[in-house]
Amino acid sequence: MDPHLRTLSGIIDFECAARHRSFRLAAAELNKTPAAISQQVKQLEQTLGISLFERHPRHICLTPQGQELSQLITRMLHDLRAKISMLRVPEGAQTLHVTATHSFAIKWLIPRLQRYTERFPGFDLRIDSSDALRTLQEGVCDIAIRHHKLQRDAMNSLLVSEDLIVAYSPNLVTETGPVTLQQLLRYPLLYEDSPEHWHTLLNVHGLDRHRYDLSHQYSHSGLLVQSAVAGLGVGLLPYCLAYEDIVEGRLIMLPHIALPSGYGYSVFCRDDQPKMRQFVEWLQEEVAAMRLMPRAPAAKP
Repeated sequence: MDPHLRTLSGIIDFECAARHRSFRLAAAELNKTPAAISQQVKQLEQTLGISLFERHPRHICLTPQGQELSQLITRMLHDLRAKISMLRVPEGAQTLHVTATHSFAIKWLIPRLQRYTERFPGFDLRIDSSDALRTLQEGVCDIAIRHHKLQRDAMNSLLVSEDLIVAYSPNLVTETGPVTLQQLLRYPLLYEDSPEHWHTLLNVHGLDRHRYDLSHQYSHSGLLVQSAVAGLGVGLLPYCLAYEDIVEGRLIMLPHIALPSGYGYSVFCRDDQPKMRQFVEWLQEEVAAMRLMPRAPAAKP
């Protein structure tokens, strides 16, 4: 065996210290002394022949090599935990029934499912794309993802809040450059159910809402996003559902504009089986990966 890979205890101690940026906090998590953590990390550094931490009188910080190794080890440990969790699921219990609202399933869940199946092969995922309210107690599904008005007593189950952004198809870009707020008069303004949020946004920016074309209404946010992609107008879109289209360049987002809708998506599990916990943790990781709103891509005239 490569001698660099024989220090598993040191690797665990290093990952914990790197995550906390503290030998003391790592020691508390691993039930060791700070001196023991420090010694293990020093031995790992000697084995690898690189410096992982810069040590200061009152704090530690990762070196560039330490940062790179920390990220790699964190990913590997997460994959290891996920694999162990999957192996602990009893044989014959690998089917997972998930129900999600139609728009969320089409615009958010489906584009990401390949990453889940590649990471956790062997699961038979059954996706029910429906807006019908189905109780988990009926046993029809294991996990439900639902769209609802944000309330304090439901925050524990919240997966992602729904912020609205203004976005449009690159096909709407003219020789004058990207679409701006001042140019919205040129285009139909797309929205779901009610123009209320457009009214709020226009008022905030001192624009007279009565001058704008607000005749394009959609019953589902998925239809709304697809209409914006098709170039039917400028949409006030849920950021979480438009994210993939923005990243892939099918939509351009007006920068520095975001409006909370007061709604969000929550995830509920029928019980606490490992396969359900694993799926929810994966959902949370995918949401965390899209926390930062991307800058609007540079538009070509």
